[in-house]
Amino acid sequence: MTNRHVSPALTPVRRAGGLLAGLALGVALLAGCSSEGADTDCGLDACTVTFDRGVEASASLFGVEAKLVGVQGDQVTVEVAGEQLSLTTGQQATEAGGFQVTLDSVTADQVAIRVARNPNG
Repeated sequence: MTNRHVSPALTPVRRAGGLLAGLALGVALLAGCSSEGADTDCGLDACTVTFDRGVEASASLFGVEAKLVGVQGDQVTVEVAGEQLSLTTGQQATEAGGFQVTLDSVTADQVAIRVARNPNG
């Protein structure tokens, strides 16, 4: 007869810890954003990118790059997925590379855009 000592209390805790770590890693990989001269706030289907004005600012999100090209008054030019877009605040979303892009705000210091996966494809 073989006696094995298994701590039943640790097994569920380890499983839960491993599951939570795996989920956190999965969400980070799905959102997959990085930036230079910008802040990103990403979810599974959309990111808000806040670019610093006056520097070369870009962000990588969902496998594509978003760059701030220029600002003139309330009109902003960005490049998303290799396509240049001219945006104004309040304008309807513009499609670029399978994403919907909108301009959230323009200030003296920053420009914020929202990049969302296109629900239609």
